[in-house]
Amino acid sequence: MSAAWALALAAAADPAPICTDRPAKANAVCTVPPGEFQVESSAIGWAQSGDGGARTTLLYVGSSVMKYGVDRRSDLQLGFTPYLRFKNREAGRQEVISGIGDLTIRYKYRLTDGERPVQVAIIPFIKVPTAKRGMGNRRVEGGLAVPISFTLSGPVALTLGPEVDVLADGDGAGRHAALINLVNLSATVVPRLTIAGELWSNINFDPAGTARQASADAAVAYALSDRVQIDGGVNAGLTRHTPDIEFYAGFSFKL
Repeated sequence: MSAAWALALAAAADPAPICTDRPAKANAVCTVPPGEFQVESSAIGWAQSGDGGARTTLLYVGSSVMKYGVDRRSDLQLGFTPYLRFKNREAGRQEVISGIGDLTIRYKYRLTDGERPVQVAIIPFIKVPTAKRGMGNRRVEGGLAVPISFTLSGPVALTLGPEVDVLADGDGAGRHAALINLVNLSATVVPRLTIAGELWSNINFDPAGTARQASADAAVAYALSDRVQIDGGVNAGLTRHTPDIEFYAGFSFKL
């Protein structure tokens, strides 16, 4: 989840404790140890949005990332959601659509070593359109995330998450940029228990109209062992283009 999570567990338990990109939206700088596999999954998640007389709910099950440690500084990641269900209700009518999500391929490379108080990584990624139309846009998209983590006092860390995405235009005619950023503050309050608060924003510069999203998020993670973590969180939307509320719960483990 964050540098604080990894540092606190390293001091209290295994020399290579599990370190994940979940919960919350922040990416961690740490990578999976070379030659090891790691799974990070949202067992279940639910989000709801309302705008005027329309109300949309999203249910997702098993949204997971499989990681493989390439070397001591990098890992390869495959992300996929096996089941999504959208329900839209407006003016007394209801539409439901369900199916699989898109596939995301990411490569994380850590630019700094594990001893420095400031840690930086780069994560180039690409989205492969596997979701059917109506659940996805059937277009290849990608981007670059640059997580930056600062070790503060004790088991406390601050993570910044600048990211630029290259997205397909809504009318399919071209491509445009979206800029994402976040500020994540996390701390280990008791051994193996980490909490985090986060502010997240996304500005999508679609030629049809700029959409601004923002949320205030909270998350908690608990390490059952040095190889297994459970977690959960809630995200509260701050703009009309952001889901009003989202809940999720999940787990991570090293194989």
